[in-house]
Amino acid sequence: MNTDKLHAARLHATRVRPYLATALFALHLLPSGRVPTMAVDRHWRCYVSPSFVDTTPLDELAGVLVHEVSHLLRDHHGRSDRVARRRGLTGRGERLRMNIAADFEINDDVYGDGLAKPAGAVEPAMLRLAPDELMEDYLSQFRLGWATDGMAWLDCGSGADGLERDWDLGPGGGAHGLSDQERDAVRFRVAHGLTGRAGDVPKGWQRWAEQVFHPPQPWRDLLGAAVRSAAGAGAGEDYEYGRPARRSAALPGVVLPSLRRRPPRVCVIVDTSGSVSDTELGSALLEVAAIARAVGGRRDLVSVLSCDAAAGVAYPLCRAEGIPLVGGGGTDLRAGFDRALRSSPRPDVVVALTDGQTPWPSTRPPCRTVVGLFPRPPDPDEPSYDEPPPAWARVVRIG
Repeated sequence: MNTDKLHAARLHATRVRPYLATALFALHLLPSGRVPTMAVDRHWRCYVSPSFVDTTPLDELAGVLVHEVSHLLRDHHGRSDRVARRRGLTGRGERLRMNIAADFEINDDVYGDGLAKPAGAVEPAMLRLAPDELMEDYLSQFRLGWATDGMAWLDCGSGADGLERDWDLGPGGGAHGLSDQERDAVRFRVAHGLTGRAGDVPKGWQRWAEQVFHPPQPWRDLLGAAVRSAAGAGAGEDYEYGRPARRSAALPGVVLPSLRRRPPRVCVIVDTSGSVSDTELGSALLEVAAIARAVGGRRDLVSVLSCDAAAGVAYPLCRAEGIPLVGGGGTDLRAGFDRALRSSPRPDVVVALTDGQTPWPSTRPPCRTVVGLFPRPPDPDEPSYDEPPPAWARVVRIG
């Protein structure tokens, strides 16, 4: 293998993407004639085709290295395993679909600005999908078929989809595979470097770096009961073609829609009192974005209102960064709950993001309630603030 050319490509990648330098030099490069281009395993080994190195321009090689290390930094193998368990996805076909979805997530952040895009790079626009979404979101928006036939050659390795390959050396295979602690250290150092370059990196990397320091709550699970019950009794309330009806099998050539439930409407109350720091408000906006993803990306189903001693206006969610969080005084979230429950249409779920230093409604709201608490030590001077949220609320810790 032309190692000089490969190492020169890595140097070029670090010059144009300096915030990824730690990760790029953590990769251990190994020649392999069994991969089409490059592939990674979860232990940060990168298997490289010697013929691919010989025939590929240096700036494209650099782009592919950044592409592969992006899979590892964003933990696509771990996320794929979790999605597979949760959704019951099995087989190589489903893992290929995960590889495609993972490529969709990262490719809009990889190429350009010194990194040439290879001819076979896949992008969401190829399937008429929106950019800047996550792998899990893309997985629910497409299936394998004629539109993905040209992507069947993709194989970024077990580091991209979690499925072990027969060429993987495994955890005990030597070749300088990284331990769990070493992998976490690399991610942390890259994320720390990214936070100092907020105006100089793609938004996808900014979002990833924020989540490394503050991973949002698993809102898909927390809102799961509300998702299942939002539409009331019965199979669903609206027809859609995203998943054909099972009775379509009895009618060859006919695709019938299936009844689907509407995701829940969520109103998020953000505590903007003087005791909540700017950092915690930033964390609240991260949680709002995660809630929007949990309801299938339906931002029209999420509204946000700020509340200190009085409730503000409930804003529909367009972009989390554009929500005005106004306040700074005392705290009384009862006004926020009252405003949320008087909104039309009424929410199926109310989420309150607060430090807990507030009086609570005396009666249980007529909808599901989740309280996200920012951590606070007990305050002996304010004993009333030590009262926990009511028993009717599901409580999670933020940060």
